[in-house]
Amino acid sequence: MTALRLSVENLLASPNEAALAAAIAEHLRMTTGRGPSPAEVRSWQRSLPALARDLADAGLDKVEMLVEYKLPLTSRRADVVLAGVHPRTGADSYVVVELKQWSRAEPSELGEHLVIVEGVPGGEKLNPAEQVRRYCEYMRDFLGVFKDRPDALHGAAYLHNAMDLDIDGLADQVRDEHSRLFTKQRRGDFLRYLSERLSEKSGADAADRLLHSVVAPSKQLMTYAAKEIREREQFTLLDEQQVAFELVTRAVTRARRSDTKQVVVVTGGPGSGKSVIALSLLGESHRQGRTALHATGSQSFTQTLRRYPGRGSTRIKNLFAYFNSFTDAEPNSLEVLICDEAHRIRETSTNRFTPAAKRNGRSQLDELLSAARVPVFLLDQHQVVRPGELGTVERIETVARAKGYDVHHVSLDEQFRCGGSRKYEQWVLRLLGLADGGPETWDGDDGFEVRLAGSPHELEAALRTKPGTARMTAGYCWPWSDPRSDDTLVDDVNIGDWARPWNVKKDRAVGDAPPSMLWASDPGGFGQVGCVYTAQGFEYDWNGVILGPDLTIRDGRLATVREANRDPAFKSRRSVPDTEFDQLVRNVYKVLLTRGMRGTLLYAVDPDLQNHLSTIIDAEPR
Repeated sequence: MTALRLSVENLLASPNEAALAAAIAEHLRMTTGRGPSPAEVRSWQRSLPALARDLADAGLDKVEMLVEYKLPLTSRRADVVLAGVHPRTGADSYVVVELKQWSRAEPSELGEHLVIVEGVPGGEKLNPAEQVRRYCEYMRDFLGVFKDRPDALHGAAYLHNAMDLDIDGLADQVRDEHSRLFTKQRRGDFLRYLSERLSEKSGADAADRLLHSVVAPSKQLMTYAAKEIREREQFTLLDEQQVAFELVTRAVTRARRSDTKQVVVVTGGPGSGKSVIALSLLGESHRQGRTALHATGSQSFTQTLRRYPGRGSTRIKNLFAYFNSFTDAEPNSLEVLICDEAHRIRETSTNRFTPAAKRNGRSQLDELLSAARVPVFLLDQHQVVRPGELGTVERIETVARAKGYDVHHVSLDEQFRCGGSRKYEQWVLRLLGLADGGPETWDGDDGFEVRLAGSPHELEAALRTKPGTARMTAGYCWPWSDPRSDDTLVDDVNIGDWARPWNVKKDRAVGDAPPSMLWASDPGGFGQVGCVYTAQGFEYDWNGVILGPDLTIRDGRLATVREANRDPAFKSRRSVPDTEFDQLVRNVYKVLLTRGMRGTLLYAVDPDLQNHLSTIIDAEPR
């Protein structure tokens, strides 16, 4: 269920605010797997009854209230969506309301839409009028109910504890009539605003249509990146994503004016929007004529960006580089360097093929920090999957501060991949022992499917029937052969009578199979099994994961089996001790299990693990 559905009449008839908060908290636990914060509970107890009384006073007591409404394909939730009938047209009409208990707030100098809130920790917040405007924009983009009637949706921020002078300047940031800002001093205006968009008729049918609306396919990162860079923003940045974007753009301005270095670190889990932010920053810098580059440590990711956003333009292809491209860069030669997938930063940019004259002894992080006025690092520390990968928040901040640089850290608690299912990501972390609590039963989440396949045959067959894009991946537990002389791939991944090849090793196609860097984005990639090095950084609708024999179950907890792993990077116990191997393998499967946007299908080679999974998730993929 995407929201807790309440009627104004029922809410007002029940004066027990604690019981109301308990019901919403239980809904939140059931749909997200997490409990509410004390601030959320206070908001429900104080703000929702206030809004219900306002609706009743406006004669709108038959309007439906969708509380904690989950935006499609994300974990972001709007406080309330009001569903009703338009007073003039008789058509469905909706108002998104963002409720704030703030008493005092003022615009921040750090960004156009950022505000400082008195008594609220955590630094700058997004102006609630801008926040609700983006929620509306996002809902119009993704919900079929608004496809032909985008004007049926409106938004308002309601600061019901504040007077106008208490938030002086915030209303100046309101962009349009689709999102407004009201205080308790403007309560009369707020009631008129609602009455112009909602009538006294029942909103039950309108609520049904919204809750059962078709969700449009997610805007795939690679499909729209070209327009993002060349023309305009194609993605709607929400909350902390927009905060991160504005902090970086303002840091660029400060660095130019004061001749100082500004370092920004953006952290977030899989699908939290890090790469969307990265492309938005690159596009904005490109449009403004500023010197900026995008860099990663992944050949697959960089080559895909060069192929799709950079198609037909050498200049745009050149915007995508590698972390080891900056060994000879002049200090501050760029205004912005966007380091995407920064968890893949390595100790040094040199390797055994680097000429002796270019072995300068500098760390790769030092090179990246030096190259730009504003180095931006976007990372997920749970995606460190190879020995020698050193991109952590602590390391970046320590090195940057030791050099006297200003450091800003923005944490994204939003998630787009995994269908926006934060509940699924937490389930994966507990399964893999990367979060406390041990494995738990998967009891479902709206919009995201998790199923256990009885065999690799079933897994592949189920994926073939799914709409949209699909890929199969596996742990590195089988040999990886070079192509045959007749330009065919060897079926290295053998499980019983099922066998498939790994994805192509190198940067050229083999028969109908695409080169390694295009495995995740080219339709021909489905026939091969991807490994973590080609899957990392990408997303597809349906995710089939084979848990290799390097995972088993012992005493109800996941355990790793080093002898079953075939990754050459893990071969030496001297360079990769058992404790490090154990952590890296868990991170590998965390990456593999979180590539899907609409669902994940699993199969475990180890019989004990397969049997354990059958007790905590459903079998027979649908």
